[in-house]
Amino acid sequence: MSASTPAQAGSTGPGPSGSAPATVLVVEDEPTIATAIAQRLSAEGWRVEVAQDGLAGVEAALRLQPDAMVLDVMLPGIDGLEVTRRVQSERPMPILMLTARDDETDMLIGLGVGADDYMTKPFSMRELVARLKALLRRVDRTTQAASVPEAEAPLTIGEVVIDRAQRRVHRAGTEIHLTPTEFELLVMLASSPKTVLTRERLLAEVWDWADASGTRTVDSHIKALRRKLGPELIRTVHGVGYAFEPPTT
Repeated sequence: MSASTPAQAGSTGPGPSGSAPATVLVVEDEPTIATAIAQRLSAEGWRVEVAQDGLAGVEAALRLQPDAMVLDVMLPGIDGLEVTRRVQSERPMPILMLTARDDETDMLIGLGVGADDYMTKPFSMRELVARLKALLRRVDRTTQAASVPEAEAPLTIGEVVIDRAQRRVHRAGTEIHLTPTEFELLVMLASSPKTVLTRERLLAEVWDWADASGTRTVDSHIKALRRKLGPELIRTVHGVGYAFEPPTT
């Protein structure tokens, strides 16, 4: 079952194109939470549709082709992880995942199947809106970069090749599939090899999120990158941040 919630007249919530309002799909089976999210996002000027189970969420995502999705992990029918797998295999889109458990394993699984960010319930609506705006800004930056005729040369560090134009990563000739957020985080780190970047700087540059309360998001994405690329490529500087360590050949 799904329901549509129109944006309030006179509000502004530009999508990645910078003009038309963004469309956000909310997949949440708890009516109170779903309604609260939809009302707040509508007040921001976005077009919002709500789906209340996993299968309806997949259908709505493919039908609407939204600019972003807010997705609960625990859903009737199929869970949010399976929704993410199906949607991202058909048409990649930014996904902000909601989880009721503050369990890092669940978060890493969510990032691994294609979610871009996550929040643990209960959460503040202000932060939810800020995270969504950051996701949409990243989509806008990616679209603008792809439209530039003079593509940047691939970044090659040891056996790691980062093709910034095609947004592809290879290590030792094998392609590594990264989410958009993971890709931007890797580019940020790899562009300054051996340089320690603080969690706060990474959060501000990659997520456009200045609140230090979100630094755990950085940590979880780093763990996801290590799992995909190898643990030795990113060094932890305890209490400070992370540094990309060029692999030895």
